[in-house]
Amino acid sequence: MAQDELPVTVVMPTYNEAANLPGMAEAVLGLPLDGLHLKVVDDSSPDGTGRIAEELAAEYNSGGRHRMSVLHRTEKDGLGRAYTAGMSAALAEGAAYVVQMDADGSHPVEAVPRMLEAALASGAGLVVGSRYVEGGSLDERWGAHRVLLSRFANRYARAVLGTDIQDITAGFSLWSAATLRDVDLASLDSAGYSFQVELKYKAVRAGHTAVEVPIRFAERTEGASKMTLRTQLESAVVPLRLRLKRR
Repeated sequence: MAQDELPVTVVMPTYNEAANLPGMAEAVLGLPLDGLHLKVVDDSSPDGTGRIAEELAAEYNSGGRHRMSVLHRTEKDGLGRAYTAGMSAALAEGAAYVVQMDADGSHPVEAVPRMLEAALASGAGLVVGSRYVEGGSLDERWGAHRVLLSRFANRYARAVLGTDIQDITAGFSLWSAATLRDVDLASLDSAGYSFQVELKYKAVRAGHTAVEVPIRFAERTEGASKMTLRTQLESAVVPLRLRLKRR
């Protein structure tokens, strides 16, 4: 099956992303991949993101097409939980590959075909859009504190878990359906951003190969970051918990 015929679902969690979602939907569904589907997972955003998502889906699904869907959740209980719900739905609908992507414009949409090509060429079960391999970069508007925190979080998680993935905290990844089924999404413990680390770690532990392709990570276009002290603390604890479970 050709690259542009594969069923690929982009799972995009949203919470108060009304300003960003229309542009992101247009960019994703404008990619030259015939089998591409966008699944928005909205956590009852008070700014009306869920309503906007439904309106966009009606537009993109006109003429009998099925290019976009919306999964509404009744509570905001973490990025990891939203991804688990969206990925599980994508697998149930027959996706061969599932892409994780933020709705804030920080992940380069144009990298998706390149990530899919890397997966097909290498047979990897996971392709990471990486900030920390050669050719990858961070937005120049990131302050020194954020850069240092991001780099430290990666080095810390890699050291604790003994992994070679350079950007293990990355939130922009492409997964094969087989990898996600082997990991068993329902078994993941992480609710917040540490979901990124746990899922990659368990995929590699299950015997799946990870490759990284360089990306430029941009500053969000609109709105505020969802990162909180609680999620930062969880991100510090989860690698230790995973390491202890391995023993």
